[in-house]
Amino acid sequence: MKQFPQSKALQRLPDQFFATLVNKLNAFESKGHDVLNLGQGNPDQPTPGHIVKSLQEAAEKPVYHKYPPFHGFDFLKKSVAEYYKNEYDVDLDPNTEVAIMPGSKTGLVELSQCLLDPGDVALVPDPGYPDYWSGIEMVGATMKSMPLLAENQFLPDYDQIDEDSWNKAKMMFLNYPNNPTGAVADASFFEKTIAEADKHDVCVVHDFAYGAIGFDGEKPLSFMQMEGAKEVGVEVYTMSKTYNMAGWRMAFVVGNPSVINAIELIQDHYFCSIFGALQEASSTALLSSQECVNDLRDTYETRRDLLVGGLEAAGYNVQPCKGSFFVWLKVPEGYTSQKFADDLLESTGLFVAPGIGFGDHGEGYVRIGLNNSNETLEDAVERFKQFANS
Repeated sequence: MKQFPQSKALQRLPDQFFATLVNKLNAFESKGHDVLNLGQGNPDQPTPGHIVKSLQEAAEKPVYHKYPPFHGFDFLKKSVAEYYKNEYDVDLDPNTEVAIMPGSKTGLVELSQCLLDPGDVALVPDPGYPDYWSGIEMVGATMKSMPLLAENQFLPDYDQIDEDSWNKAKMMFLNYPNNPTGAVADASFFEKTIAEADKHDVCVVHDFAYGAIGFDGEKPLSFMQMEGAKEVGVEVYTMSKTYNMAGWRMAFVVGNPSVINAIELIQDHYFCSIFGALQEASSTALLSSQECVNDLRDTYETRRDLLVGGLEAAGYNVQPCKGSFFVWLKVPEGYTSQKFADDLLESTGLFVAPGIGFGDHGEGYVRIGLNNSNETLEDAVERFKQFANS
């Protein structure tokens, strides 16, 4: 059979970390092992009933059986703007400052294609969400790592970025609440970000995937709440985490009009928008009572307390988890993150994500998801204790 070579763009792509993780998990489970999957960030709760009902009713409307508008229905863009006003007191023009996307993963890759050329530099958090790398590699740009260190509360130190990198940089990825560390950002950090981005003409892309999940009574800040944010960047928001809509593939990006125009332009060539009934159900989610979101946050906080308390009692070093649904665990002395994850799986059936998969500065940690019931997490704590005492 003739073999056709892949394009150079595909050859540049890094290994897909999460696909590799899933393959490893599946191979272990296929052998009949009892596995607790704490390695993925897949919401375990169902989509709230009123959102499902909205989809069911909307799916019967003939208007949605035709091609939707390329840029999405106006009603959804208006709902996004209203949501940001209700939640963050941010004013958005739905016509020029909101774009609809088929999932934030897609949008984060597209944004690199919109803003970068070969040889440009993108500033990337390390550790960070691996799919940031994909779009950068596709266009042949270069990544400059911004280490996220415990001593800096897992915030990048802009003073450590050399002037040459600043001058070559065209965009910067940020993500707070943070995957994988669980850290959050404060106003002073965002203000410094805006000042540096404005000075060096860098577009900030803030991945706000976990915006609804903040703990201890602290609501995570939206980057758009900061004065000048729209001048220097955009914020990407997914329905996946806030409303347990991961399989629905719905997201949006808000902020700088020139970037919104670019993302809509590239999507004109990739997609014909999203099924209208999905858009109507998303509008329902954004504008209905947010009690389901509050309940979800409380659920994750209870799980965090259970898991972190149990791990600390067993002698593990757990980093502060102020948001997201992940716990960032320092591996015991003498282990690499991969070795610890492998040994933990082999001896106890606990599946966690090794930190090295999120970047060089993820070495020495593993990421644990809170996407499991209290009973499962209690079982996990017992298995961690078993491992610690083995």
